Amino acid sequence: MTIMRFEVEGRRLNVDFAQPLSIAIPLDFNGPQPSFYNAPVATAKPYREAGFVGDTRAGGSCNCEQLTLVPHCNGTHTECVGHVTDDRVAITDRLRGGIVLALLVSVHPVAASATREDSDPPPAATDLLLTAESLASAFAAHPGPTACALVLRTLPIHATRLTQAYHGSAPAPYLSRQAASWLVDHGIDHLVLDLPSADRADDHGRLTAHRLFFGLPAGGRRARDAARPQASITELAWVAPTIHDGWYMLDLQIPAFLTDAAPSRPLLYPVHFE
Repeated sequence: MTIMRFEVEGRRLNVDFAQPLSIAIPLDFNGPQPSFYNAPVATAKPYREAGFVGDTRAGGSCNCEQLTLVPHCNGTHTECVGHVTDDRVAITDRLRGGIVLALLVSVHPVAASATREDSDPPPAATDLLLTAESLASAFAAHPGPTACALVLRTLPIHATRLTQAYHGSAPAPYLSRQAASWLVDHGIDHLVLDLPSADRADDHGRLTAHRLFFGLPAGGRRARDAARPQASITELAWVAPTIHDGWYMLDLQIPAFLTDAAPSRPLLYPVHFE
């Protein structure tokens, strides 16, 4: 047990850093895996070169695999403003690492026809939205200090998400325009979703929620116009039903890729207030 004590906004809290909870989907390069946007599956094969084979089962001296994947589509990943700009912005430049205070909440999506909230372009009546109203209600149930990260779990929870292929124009719930603005207004810099995207799969390239969250104007494509260059969005996470709603410290672990997004392994550490 490794207990550390912190003070946030005058409140003392304890965290056991020996008990991390991973909310990443394990990516099996040789088995079932999630996918989005009709992307090819992630693959692994032995590296071969001039008589060398990177597979001990094939007579090689060691294992050395060549991996192929689309980070945005093949599993849990974290992205920065460079996802929607002409400028090539690296996630490692915007997400320097460290532990941040996070709130985990579970919400039910709402049919677009049952709410006044919307998106751009307007959602179809049968689209499922994560609304500002539901976020406000979930936050009210967990009073505490100011969180800079939110882990958003959608209900109901199905283990099929671990290997789900998301096809079609709206295969999963997404953020309403008002929900994205609500997150910005409440100082959420790091958003973790168990969905393939914060936006509708087919939204005519608007990516409304992404642009709002990164502080970009509608249609904005220049990184220097982002009012929130520090923000990050993690998608295709897996928050198991055994992990309870409440307060955590969040560690967004990513490799040092100079790309707009990278595979990630978000870790949660339960927080206990004194």
